[in-house]
Amino acid sequence: MTDPNSGGPSVLVVDDEAGILDSLRILLKNEGFTPHVALGGRQGLDQIANLAPDVVLSDIRMPSVGGLEILSAARQKDPDTPVILMTAQATLQSAMQAVNEGAYYYIQKPFRNDELLAILRRATEHRTLRVENKVLKQEIKRRERGGPGRPVGKSRAWLDVLRLAETVAPTESTVLIQGESGTGKEVISRYVHDLSARSEGPFLSINCGALPESLLESELFGHVKGSFTGAHKDKTGLFAAAAKGTFFLDEIGETTPATQVKLLRVLQHREVIPVGATDAQPIDTRLVAATNRDLEDEIRRGNFRRDVYYRLNVISIYLPPLRERQEDVALLADTFLLKQAAVRGQDPKTLSDAALNALSCYSWPGNVRELENALERAVILTNGDVVDVDHLPDKIVTHTPERVVDPRETPNPTLDMIEKAYIMWVLQSEGGNKTRAAETLGIDPSTLHRKLQRFGGEA
Repeated sequence: MTDPNSGGPSVLVVDDEAGILDSLRILLKNEGFTPHVALGGRQGLDQIANLAPDVVLSDIRMPSVGGLEILSAARQKDPDTPVILMTAQATLQSAMQAVNEGAYYYIQKPFRNDELLAILRRATEHRTLRVENKVLKQEIKRRERGGPGRPVGKSRAWLDVLRLAETVAPTESTVLIQGESGTGKEVISRYVHDLSARSEGPFLSINCGALPESLLESELFGHVKGSFTGAHKDKTGLFAAAAKGTFFLDEIGETTPATQVKLLRVLQHREVIPVGATDAQPIDTRLVAATNRDLEDEIRRGNFRRDVYYRLNVISIYLPPLRERQEDVALLADTFLLKQAAVRGQDPKTLSDAALNALSCYSWPGNVRELENALERAVILTNGDVVDVDHLPDKIVTHTPERVVDPRETPNPTLDMIEKAYIMWVLQSEGGNKTRAAETLGIDPSTLHRKLQRFGGEA
């Protein structure tokens, strides 16, 4: 997948010579790619299992695990991933075998850097075209069925989310969606489902924090007649009911350790044991989970199992809060006004310049959900065709931006205080955009998120 921080296509390089890996890593980074390296075929298989690279570049002759096995694993994970094979001992037979098994290109060592770069650029363009073509076909199918279109947004942060969702959707990988409440986690999970080979199957969901543990387990795994008071007949769990489709577990961070143990069986063995039963039942369901919690922090606190987290976190999609994609506010507002018009059978209302300015300046702690609710309220209160500031909630109209850096001088600051002050200064310099602030700081957005939580500020 394209790295959201660097913006360059990601390339997984697999070779059993460390010197070649170092040279290619430097070359690719200097040319705008995002390189990942694996020393030998076994590491390559591990990287393929954990990453979704745009291109794989692998030596064909390596001890234990060779390039053809890397090719097979990469194509099994994602058939749209181009695989380029390298060899110092080229033969017509090996070249034909590689191409017949699906290799995008076969290049002989030693090669010129410009030759390799040209091949890599063509490969990334090839992948982009294939993915876009697949997305377009699915979009046409959705529209023919009257289904939803592409989730609304034009900001770089949101487009990065959509591109990642579109890349992983055709695979069978488990997806973990992280983000604050109201950022659109279920919207993205449905988008992944609609673009997948399971789109004709059911999409079922459950909020793990909305039910007590005993009832949640019955809903997830099912139960047999007589397994507990009130179990008058067998019940099929949602994992089984979502066969050939997608099951969305919202707020999975709210589950108890006991439920997590049972989820681990599902993730490891793709089977469930209904409450009160003794025999396991196989399932054929793709799992998408979501949480507004920092699960790594929950692991440290002993609230979430590390093994479950690693099984869930095969592909991670982070949804930025609305305050980090302010350029999307106007587009989202128009979409919600059109939606309200359709629901009420009215002509769509428009926003006054003052109302749009108020919406654009607000920090949206409740994210997209809060924006939708505010506009639904405004439509109800508006008698005419224009939504003005008078129709918006007072907290949106009277909102004043908070200072993120304390101007008071502190004698003898601690290291933590200096780190906090610097991070907050960078965040303020970037207009509150955490994605750009993380780039400036040279850290991952998830790391910045955890630090802000530790500081006790908005994360």
